[in-house]
Amino acid sequence: MDRPRVAYLPIARSTFDIELAEGASATAWNQLSQLPVSVVGQADLITDLESARRAAESLETDKIDLLLIFQATFADSTMTSILVEKISAPVMLWAIPEEHTGGRLRLNSFCGINLAAHALTRRGCRYETIFAPPDDPHALEKIHNLALAGRARNALRSMRLGRVGEHPQGFETCLFDPDAIWNTFGLEVVQFNLEKDIFAQVLEVDASQLDTIQAQLGEQVSGLDELEAGAMRCSLAVYAVFQEIAAQRGIDGYAIRCWPEFFTELGCAACGAMSMLSDEMIPCSCEADVNGTITQMILQSVSQEPAFGTDIVSIDEESDAVVIWHCGLAPLSMSDPLEPPGVTIHSNRKLPLLFEFSLKPGTVTVARLTESSGEYRLVIGRGRIIQAPRSFSGTSGLLQFDQPARAILDVILSEGLEHHISITYGDYTDTLIALAHQMNIPILLLSE
Repeated sequence: MDRPRVAYLPIARSTFDIELAEGASATAWNQLSQLPVSVVGQADLITDLESARRAAESLETDKIDLLLIFQATFADSTMTSILVEKISAPVMLWAIPEEHTGGRLRLNSFCGINLAAHALTRRGCRYETIFAPPDDPHALEKIHNLALAGRARNALRSMRLGRVGEHPQGFETCLFDPDAIWNTFGLEVVQFNLEKDIFAQVLEVDASQLDTIQAQLGEQVSGLDELEAGAMRCSLAVYAVFQEIAAQRGIDGYAIRCWPEFFTELGCAACGAMSMLSDEMIPCSCEADVNGTITQMILQSVSQEPAFGTDIVSIDEESDAVVIWHCGLAPLSMSDPLEPPGVTIHSNRKLPLLFEFSLKPGTVTVARLTESSGEYRLVIGRGRIIQAPRSFSGTSGLLQFDQPARAILDVILSEGLEHHISITYGDYTDTLIALAHQMNIPILLLSE
């Protein structure tokens, strides 16, 4: 995915110290150019409405992830209003402090964003603010996080999610509202029929294509030859079909009814195929959990790495960690390098293909798009996968938070959260908080 695009537009009033303002704007532009973002716009000061209008119109059709209005000096709200009106993007207002000399107030930058913030609030526009020097590292970090959030927001608006079958009876945790999803995220849910759209195509996959997939997979895992060949290759055919549908229909992720029909009618597991797809940045959730897949889409949009939807199944008392587990569908890229991944059969259905490994150690971001309260909330947490042997067959890991494990479970149960959570490696909690604010979604924090 391309770098986030930040539109930098500095505004000023010519009756203030323009030379000082120009220097501040040049510094900000140079500092932004060193971030992992693409900076568009201009470093030259915008000092009148017509110039503001021209600058906005030059960016009006661009896909902008963050509109950064740099308040180089005091100015009234009119230029900011024009920029926000014409450029569709999350807004950041940046004011800069100046030295208290006992003499002339040379910039009066803060008063300028104060007027702008009031005007935007009256219009119902959301925004973020910074009051810091143009080379302040914390300000630059905040801008980067907001740009990442804006990129994820834009990415979600163009995504399509394939829902395959219906969620199992009694799994209210997998209920979803397609209209609310469209209105909130701009994301389309496309319904597929298990038998007609998937199973029928699985039976038609060419044997030579399966040979190629099997050979490639055999370089990543051990034990393929020890599985029942027909059922194992059936799982590979499931992968091939979902991959082809994604390419032909523009599907960016799947929520799949993975049982019982895959076992009882097709004769194989979907888990291995879902793992392979997730590793290719086509995230998959079990039990047709649409909101779970959206959560994974959000995580991989900010991290640019695969995400994994999993259950919390227990507590490891010795390490004060929660045990996360799923049958065998974690992305292979998440396997602990000290334990090469293997393959196995489903523990209950006794059919392949599932993967088996412990999750690699490292910092992870935890999230869940929940509707337990009747409205969307984004559950956000930060934790650490610790090195440990598998807790159960399939794919599992020990996840430590900065709070006791039992406190985390108490929150999950008292809030009535869904049984699936998602993780991606790296700390993106600040980015997720920014994204939730941009999309006006309330937040529930699992960690401090």
